[in-house]
Amino acid sequence: MGAGKTTIGKQIARSLGFDFYDSDREIEERTGVTIPLIFELEGESGFRRREKDIIAELTQKKHIVLATGGGAILKVENQLALKRSGTIVYLCAGIEDLLERTAKDKNRPLLQTDDPRKKLQSILTEREPIYRELADIILETNKMTVHTAVQELEELIKAEG
Repeated sequence: MGAGKTTIGKQIARSLGFDFYDSDREIEERTGVTIPLIFELEGESGFRRREKDIIAELTQKKHIVLATGGGAILKVENQLALKRSGTIVYLCAGIEDLLERTAKDKNRPLLQTDDPRKKLQSILTEREPIYRELADIILETNKMTVHTAVQELEELIKAEG
C-alpha cells in the first residue's frame, strides 16, 4: 500500500510495450462501486473473492503488467496464479514513506483507523515474508523518484531475462 505499484507499473508497462492492469481498478470498473464500498457491503472476505476472480482472469493474459492490491498474496490461489504467469516484482518502502504516501488517501479501507501506523505495521508483519518469498525481483522504492524506480526496474527485468 503506497509503494508505487500503480504509478511505477504504468510506466514500466509503457516502456515494455505491454498493457497495464490494476486489479483494484478492474474490480471498481466492473462493479461500478469503490473498493471502500465493497468492503462496507461485503466485508474484506467479499472483496478478496472478487479479487481472486479478477487475478485468475488477468493472469491468463500475455504481455501485461499487473498491479495487485497489497493483500492479494494472502490467498494461495493468487500466489499460484501470479507465479505461473510471469515475473513477480515486489516494490517495497519503509513504514514512514508508506504512511506519508497514504496519509490523505481515503480509498484505502484497511487504513481508515485511529492508528494507521499500527495497522500498516501489522499488515507488513503479516505480508512482507510472503512478498519476499514470491518475488523474483525486489525493489526498494523509499525516496526514489518514479523515473529512477522505473529505470532500475527496467535494468533488473533485463537481468532477470
